Formats: sequence, structure tokens, C-alpha cells
Amino acid sequence: MNPNDVKRQWAERSGEYSPEYYAYYGPDEASELLRRTLASYFGSDPAILELGCSSGRHLAHLHEHGFSDLSGVEINDEAVAVMERTYPELADDATVYVDAIEDVLAGFEDDRFDAVYSVETLQHIHPDNAWVFEDVTRVASDLLLTVENEGDGEESVNYVRDEFPLYYRDWRAVFAEFDCREVESERLKRDTFRAFRPA
Repeated sequence: MNPNDVKRQWAERSGEYSPEYYAYYGPDEASELLRRTLASYFGSDPAILELGCSSGRHLAHLHEHGFSDLSGVEINDEAVAVMERTYPELADDATVYVDAIEDVLAGFEDDRFDAVYSVETLQHIHPDNAWVFEDVTRVASDLLLTVENEGDGEESVNYVRDEFPLYYRDWRAVFAEFDCREVESERLKRDTFRAFRPA
């Protein structure tokens, strides 16, 4: 599967793992962990970007707890309509960029956001587009948070429901390559949470 195939699958996703699917389940333990971590690092309202925000369940949790400078990137254009129905206040206040992460991040200046985070999104970036991880660190001025599946060394791939690829990576090593210092980590049920401070 090539990078364009991966992007197309997510852009057209319906049913399981679609924006409607995630809106139905709402905030979860990752949402609360992100909120607590962001609150502990920032005294004022930081500029926050979520990579792969879908219909906004994690952003909505932040919004409900007083964070207001919120942005998201989402490749599936149906996500915005689902956000408007499910989280109308968030939809009014947040900025959502409907495009691939690779295309959106290239347009941001360095240190554009105080914090950037992803939840089970970067693990779907095709190896040919792994260059985008440098852009992820470039636009994050103070904090980078990941909640992703991980591998134990060599990158490997698993096809979820025999449909779309999930790439297992060592995220500590990935972001160390771009001078990000890990400051926190926690093993969750199926993911690993990591907090990095960019150089």
C-alpha cells in the first residue's frame, strides 16, 4: 500500500474508526491524560494542535475544561459535519484544517503551537512520509504529546481488519532524532503515552 492509498482510506472512512464512530464513544482515558498533562505544563491558555482530530472528542474534552485556542488537522471532511452536530461549541471555537497532516504542517511557521498532540494517528503515517515527523516537532514550541501504539525496535506493520496499515514504531527514538527530550511516559491499555520537550 502506498502513501496515497493510506490517505485515501482515511479520507473516505465510514463505519468503524470513522468520525461518527469516535463521536459516539466520546472522550476517554487518553482525553483526560492529555488534559491533565497540558494543564500541568501551561499556566495560561496555550495554542494547541491535534493531529488527526476526527470529530473532536479529545479537543471537546479540552474545550469543556477551559482550553480555548484549539486547532485540529483531519483528512476526512465528514469529521467537520460530525463535530458540528456532536460538539457544536467546539465547532464554533476551534480551527480545523481538512487535509493530510503532511500537507497542513508544511504551511505552518516554526513554533506555531505551544503544544501538539496525536492519539493513534501518527502510527498510520506511511514510512515514505515519515519525513513529516520533523515537521511535527518543528511546529511544536514547548510540548509534544503522543498516545500511539509502539514497536520494540525495528519498524513493523500490521493490517487492521485486513484493511489499513498500522506502523509500529519506537516513538522515543523517532522524536529523539529531532532533538526532542522525553519528559514523561506511561503505558496505557494498548498505547503508550509520551511527553516530549522539543529543543
